[in-house]
Amino acid sequence: MSSFFIKKKSASAAPGKGDKTAGQKRKGDTAGGKGRSKNLKKRLNEEISSESENEGDDGPNRKRKGNEEEEDEEIEETPQEKKLRLAKLYLEQLREEEEKKAEAEEFESDLVAGRLQEDVLEQKGKLQRLMAKELVAPDPAEIRLLRGHKLSVTCLVITPDEKYIFSASKDCSIIKWEVESGKKVQKIAGGRKGTEDRHVGHTAHILCMAISSDGKYLATGDLNKLIMIWEAATCKFLYKFTGHRDAVSGLAFRKGTHDLYSASHDRSVKVWNVAENAYVETLFGHQDVITGLDCLGRERCVTAGGRDRTVRVWKISEESQLVFHGHEGSIDCIQLINEEHMVSGGDDGSVCIWSVNKKRPVSRVKQAHGLQGRAGLEQPFWVSSVAALHNSDTVASGSHNSAVQLWKCGQGFRGLEPLFSVPVTGFVNSLKFSNSGKFLVAGVGQEHRLGRWWRTKEAKNGLYIIPLIRQNTEQELEQ
Repeated sequence: MSSFFIKKKSASAAPGKGDKTAGQKRKGDTAGGKGRSKNLKKRLNEEISSESENEGDDGPNRKRKGNEEEEDEEIEETPQEKKLRLAKLYLEQLREEEEKKAEAEEFESDLVAGRLQEDVLEQKGKLQRLMAKELVAPDPAEIRLLRGHKLSVTCLVITPDEKYIFSASKDCSIIKWEVESGKKVQKIAGGRKGTEDRHVGHTAHILCMAISSDGKYLATGDLNKLIMIWEAATCKFLYKFTGHRDAVSGLAFRKGTHDLYSASHDRSVKVWNVAENAYVETLFGHQDVITGLDCLGRERCVTAGGRDRTVRVWKISEESQLVFHGHEGSIDCIQLINEEHMVSGGDDGSVCIWSVNKKRPVSRVKQAHGLQGRAGLEQPFWVSSVAALHNSDTVASGSHNSAVQLWKCGQGFRGLEPLFSVPVTGFVNSLKFSNSGKFLVAGVGQEHRLGRWWRTKEAKNGLYIIPLIRQNTEQELEQ
């Protein structure tokens, strides 16, 4: 047993003796290895601690940087993705533009279609704008009176631009008024009887006047059988037409042309071309003096035949006429509402609406302005003037009962309903609506335009400008 341990010991000791230095070296290496590992651990600990300190100091910054990097990664896109995104955006813009364009075109086409439809209806004489229900009675304080004529005003016209009014009177004068200010712009004085050769103007009662649709020419007719043509802008006299054998009682220009139609107490209708200073033709048919005339765009005109109690529609190109009956007395005034309908008034006190397709009135109001006279001997107030707002359902009538009456036409011009009356003292010898329907002008005098049957002394000779106020407009202003 002991020998085993001795052998082992001797075996292990043999090399130790032969290489003592090597054993020492290994011992030293082992000790050096331990030292190096300690130094390495120490250095590592220092680095870790310094890094942990840095991490502790820059934590928020690192988080921000990380977020920014993430955002950059999110924003960053490939060229293909960018092209696709821009293409989609461009297509979206194009789609929006096309939608807006389509809406605008649709709106414009609707407007054009509506306007074309109105034009077609206007040409057919079936256009009826429903405006009467919107009108409200004006405040009497808003009605203006323009005074300048010495005798009764017999006729008037409003220029197409609605800036001026021309009026004429039994004093043979013509006055041009400015609508906005109510001031006289120009006056063509009347002359004494017998001064026709040297006086530029009328020397007899002026009964009628008309202005062309372009506002270029003004025509006036008088008791002395003359028609005078004036330049409307300057009131310069141009020339006169002679040919009628009695007083000229009606004048009207055909819309859109310079063709002038005239009516006379000689029972004839004449056609003139004002631009060429030429007479065209004469038409006959009435059995009594013609008291009124009107026309619009068609080559035709309508006349009131006084005591022959007829209204006639003259087809100029065909040289034919349509005859209508309905009044019980003299028909003193007539006005076209549109190409197919007209309104008339007479000394029987009635206001009638006519259609060219029917020989009798489609609607009629008797005693439109009431009765006058003693009990048991009452007579209706004569209807001395009528007016129509073209292509609408609004008409007006005047008498000498101290009121201008406005009426609403029913659907299809069947029926007349009173809207309201405007106080005006005297004989209402002429009525005209402005084209826009913003105001109505009444020419008033102490006497009837065609005679001297009565005289209203308290009346003032002049023009009444009556504003037409619409209910919807008032509500908009209040809002």
